[in-house]
Order: sequence, then C-alpha cells, then structure tokens
Amino acid sequence: MSPFLPGEFRRILVIKWSALGDIVIATALFEDIARAFPAAEIHLNTLPAYAGLFEEDTRFARVWTVNVRSRANRLGSSLAWLKQARNGHYDLVIDLQRSDHSRLLLTLWWLSGRAPTVRIGNRGGFPYTHQPAIRRSGSHALPMMQSVLHTLGIDTPTTQPVLRVSPAREQAVTAMRQTHGLADGSYVVLLPGAASAHPLKRWGVAHYAALARLLHQSSVEKIVLIGGPDEVEDCAAIARSGDFVLNLNGTLALNDIPALCAGAAAIIGNDTGTAHFASAAGRPLLVLCGPTDPRRVKPLGQQTVAVQTQLPCSNCYSKTCRNPEHHACMKRITPEWLAHRAHELMRGELTPGQTWREGQRSF
Repeated sequence: MSPFLPGEFRRILVIKWSALGDIVIATALFEDIARAFPAAEIHLNTLPAYAGLFEEDTRFARVWTVNVRSRANRLGSSLAWLKQARNGHYDLVIDLQRSDHSRLLLTLWWLSGRAPTVRIGNRGGFPYTHQPAIRRSGSHALPMMQSVLHTLGIDTPTTQPVLRVSPAREQAVTAMRQTHGLADGSYVVLLPGAASAHPLKRWGVAHYAALARLLHQSSVEKIVLIGGPDEVEDCAAIARSGDFVLNLNGTLALNDIPALCAGAAAIIGNDTGTAHFASAAGRPLLVLCGPTDPRRVKPLGQQTVAVQTQLPCSNCYSKTCRNPEHHACMKRITPEWLAHRAHELMRGELTPGQTWREGQRSF
C-alpha cells in the first residue's frame, strides 16, 4: 500500500534535463507517475533543447525550461529557475536528474522558501525527503529511477519508453512508409551515428555499408538509414551501397522514429540517443557498444540486446582510444559476424548472456 494517497498532491514537478537517451528512458517513469496521480497537475522541467519532444504529451499540463547549463549566465539561469520553481506552488517534486546541479538548486529552493514538503531525489542526501534504494553508479538508469518512485509507493510496471505524438504525425509517418514501400517485416533500420564528440561509439561507414549489402543479399528487401545532423555524410556514403538502401536522414523528427521502426524486422545501431527512440517501437533491437558499458546504456525493451567485444579496456568511456589496436572494441565486430546475429535477432534467438569465441558477448 502506498504511504501517500494520490489525492494528497495537487501539483507535481518532475525534473529531467538530460541526456537524450536518459530522457527517453525516463518517459517510462513519466507514464507511471501519470498513472499514479491521475487527478494531479503534472509539470515537466527539462532543457530547452528537449522541450519539443513533449509538445503533444498530455501527461504534462505544462513543460517549462531554463538553460541551467549556460556557462555564460550561470547565476542568471539559476535565479530564473528558482523563480519558476517557487511560482509553481508545487506539493511534490520528483528529481530524476541525479546530479549535484539539480540537488543544489533544490537546496536553494528549500532555503528560499516555498519548496514542496515532499522532495524525491535520484541520489541520496539533503534536501531530499525520499531517496533511492539503488545508488550504484554502474547501474542502469531505469532501475535507479524506479527505486526513487518506489520510496513513495509508486508502482513502476512500464518497461519501455512511452512517447506521445499527435495522430497527424503518426499518419504522416504511415504515409511515408507506404510511399517507400516499407511493408511490415520487409526492412531493417540502421542507426549508424553517434554524437560527433564521441567518435569511438561509431562502428563506421564501411562496416555499415557491408552489413547493408549482406542483409540485402540474405533476403532483406530494404535497408533504411536514420540519423541526425552529425551523420549526414555517413548516411549518404552508406546509401551509395545500392538502390535497396533508403536514406531518411534529416526527414524525421525524433518522435517519428518509433512509428517508422514499428514495422521493421530489426533495428541495428550504435550506442546513440536515436537507438533509445527506436526502442519505443518494441521491435528487435541490436545495439553495438564499444567504449560504453551496455549494462548502463542499453535501451529499454524485452527485445533489445547489446553486444560488446570483451577487452581489458572495455567500458573506458574515453573519446580517444589508447589501445595499440586502435578501436579494437568496434573493429573486431565484423559485418559478417553481425549479419548472423541480425538474423538470430529477428528469429528471437539472440538473447542477453551469450558469449562467442570471437570475444563478443551479449547483454
């Protein structure tokens, strides 16, 4: 039984600033919060760059933003944030950010007055009144965030992202699929990008091009490429593999990705925010992890599997490779090996916990 009655909270503030993948994961928690407090007015505080993701989200009565990451005006942005928070007259705040920054702002809020009596934090310590049971830094974001809600007695049955888009956008993506002949099960989606600041997370253009050819030769009708501004050139190069490759880079909004992926036989990509959006489709998803720990970064979903080459330097989280065999964590995953894994994924045979002689392991 919940230690609090849902009706006790009239207005709730949920804080989730970043990063993109973690925000998508948090949408599962947004669903659980909305379900737990159906009569409450729920507000979301995020960064300006991500506000557009929630324009059609009926779970929130209001989405407000302040660029709290501004280095040029840190004091001004902090004061602006405090003003917005104090004027919200909130009864409950749920901080899913897990950072010293949000914790500091909440402390200043408490010191200045009008802070909610109940303050749930994604890490321990003052000023939170309720704190997570899971605090291990190497844990996946979802169970850590779930344990925060459990302290208030909120059930967390949602296990994959829940993104809300307008019916008009869903219809537009359906029309796009029809235009390009993307029938259910006839195509595989590739996500070849990653932020330009993290080049070691990329498997590489040549590898994805080779994989596209192998999948097409093995009966996959079409290969669809999805990417953002950082991978325009990469997607264009992969698309030159043949007319069976459809390059949709730059034609989709982030919230369109689940609808596009809904009919895919499989989705394959790097550890990137785009993969988290794709996971909302609930389709078989294979994520390649090199310098990042799949136990921490793997997208949600029962059909999601991550693979990683097991090396002494695995999970280095570095932007510069120090291995004498440069980028070995990704280079040792060959297109031929991955093509086999892709078909196992489509058949439901690829599951976490497998180890191969080539040094790869699934998570």
